Amino acid sequence: MRKFSKTILDDIESINKIPAVAHILEIVCRTTGMGFSAIARVTSDKWIACAIRDEINFGLDVGGELKLGTTICNEIRQHKQAVIIDHVAEDPDFAHHHTPLMYGFQSYISVPITLKNGVFFGTLCAIDPKPAKLKNPTVTGMFTMFADLIAFHLDALEELAKTERALKKEQEIAVLRDQFIAILGHDLRNPLNAILNSAQLLSRLNLDERSGRITKIIKDSSFRMNGLIENMLDFASGRLGEGITICRTADEDLEKLLLQVVEELQAIWPSREIRVSFNFDYPVNADGKRLAQLFSNLLANALNYSPSDSTVEISALSTEKEFNLRVTNQGKQIPAAAMGRLFQPFSRGEVEPNQKGLGLGLYIASEIANAHNGTLKVSSTPKKTCFTLHIPITNDSNK
Repeated sequence: MRKFSKTILDDIESINKIPAVAHILEIVCRTTGMGFSAIARVTSDKWIACAIRDEINFGLDVGGELKLGTTICNEIRQHKQAVIIDHVAEDPDFAHHHTPLMYGFQSYISVPITLKNGVFFGTLCAIDPKPAKLKNPTVTGMFTMFADLIAFHLDALEELAKTERALKKEQEIAVLRDQFIAILGHDLRNPLNAILNSAQLLSRLNLDERSGRITKIIKDSSFRMNGLIENMLDFASGRLGEGITICRTADEDLEKLLLQVVEELQAIWPSREIRVSFNFDYPVNADGKRLAQLFSNLLANALNYSPSDSTVEISALSTEKEFNLRVTNQGKQIPAAAMGRLFQPFSRGEVEPNQKGLGLGLYIASEIANAHNGTLKVSSTPKKTCFTLHIPITNDSNK
């Protein structure tokens, strides 16, 4: 094959990607009795054979090129009409035409292949040194149908290529975006931890009222930022295909981990009452760190969305068959419209001006529950809202 531009090579490849091409050329020869059939790419300066069936030793292979000016296809490219010749020697328009004289054929048929956007691609053609009966509805209809079929496949391949290019670009953008989020979250941790540690040290000093309030604001903001970073990293990890990963421990000391979360959040909300009722009669096969993260999201959510003078109630129970964790707070009822999308990413219910965020906390909590083959559900009334985690303890728990 001669060296062609990438566009021409792509056109040749596209034609040969169409499964029916070989059968089309065979049917053309069998139906008409002609010995040579081809699909040609015809441009303003080239005639290139994209697919060939040669039973008369015409001597042209795939990628073979004819001088455009020596072909009738060049004329078809201009007027976009089929040319059909039963017998060149008896045809008043082509008896002395230079093309049949040069290539030695007596029968000829060529039908334009026009793409959906109106662009002329080339021709489906056939020749033979002997005359043939071509000017009839059966043959012309067959050629027109095959030309339309080839054009349809070419359009479909182009649409598929466009979709694949767009998908690849979107995937590249998504990977870069998620990597950026992951790197940003990682690089924010160190300075944030320094701020939080400094605020905790300041809170232990004998500060005046104004300085104490400022220190508390710093601690509160640092805590919220740390939660956002954790959720961002988990969300970015999930978007990159890793999902929420867990590492179970057969006898995880969940009571200790959950109490640590309570202590941390109690330090952020020192004036709030958090009532705890834990009953761990059986060990829980779970990822303690992940369940602590889930619990932290639920408890912080409860503290944020309940009156400052109300009590947040927490209960946890482990039995031989299941582990249940419940976080209940007083406050406004969650609207019915928000309930259905509460565990979706970037979905927030009705919030107060000081309760803005990414809306990832409950989504991450739900994903952690799913990773444990458990469920996270919510119920809400005009008086209270309750989030309940249920994890079955079965023989498959370590999967």
